[in-house]
Amino acid sequence: MSSLQKLNIKAVFLDIDGTLISFKTNKIPESTRNAIQSLRKKGIKVIVATGRSINSLDHIRHITFDGFITFNGSYCITTEGKVMYKTYIDSSDVKSLVKYSKNFPLSYSLMYEDKVEINDATPEVVGMYAHINLPVPPTHDEDNIDTDHVLQANIFLDQKEEKSFMEHIMPNSTASRWSPLFADVNHGEINKSTGIKQFCDYFGIDVSETMAFGDGGNDIEMLKFTQIGIAMGNANDGVKAIADYVTEDVDNHGIESALIHFGIL
Repeated sequence: MSSLQKLNIKAVFLDIDGTLISFKTNKIPESTRNAIQSLRKKGIKVIVATGRSINSLDHIRHITFDGFITFNGSYCITTEGKVMYKTYIDSSDVKSLVKYSKNFPLSYSLMYEDKVEINDATPEVVGMYAHINLPVPPTHDEDNIDTDHVLQANIFLDQKEEKSFMEHIMPNSTASRWSPLFADVNHGEINKSTGIKQFCDYFGIDVSETMAFGDGGNDIEMLKFTQIGIAMGNANDGVKAIADYVTEDVDNHGIESALIHFGIL
């Protein structure tokens, strides 16, 4: 118990899908909303860390946060709208992805600062967007693709094929996965911890004063990087294995329970 009492948490980072928001209800539990409000009243920064686009956050805008890490760390922005960090996928990797998809069956989406485009509205693509309660993006014009400003790509590829695909088709990028259906692809070694570093510097917070919650593969680096990394009860086994603590699932007051467990609330 003494180690818990020594914690001085000044910032909490929260994934969205499966962490903040339930896949069952597509809503943020009331206990989580109350916990966020209580944290901020105590002066603790609460920052979203998601693989979603900055333009796909309308469903959480009714809650006040202190910042947003989006595109898995590729685009970080303050509540006031100040862009703190932005980095694009290497253009050669995007061109290679597009070329590959013309010769082999592969669905993908390209995510920009102001839009998302897909190459084909296949059942798996439509199903994925339904799963996260978002409209299916428009199909892009293959002869007029902006390959220079892609912040993130989603590739609908079997996990067994991912390593080889990334090595040969997108060698300057990195893949992470929170769904067996697809992988998020970002520039180089970018992940959510990239955004955490940005916000720690911005607010003058040491990483030893941070806590993070997540449930998917793209949360692993974030949970390992922060002082306390918490896996939701509904997280996959790989996330639970690296977490400092496994809480209840999102539908059973998981965030609130962990904050109480560690004496933060």
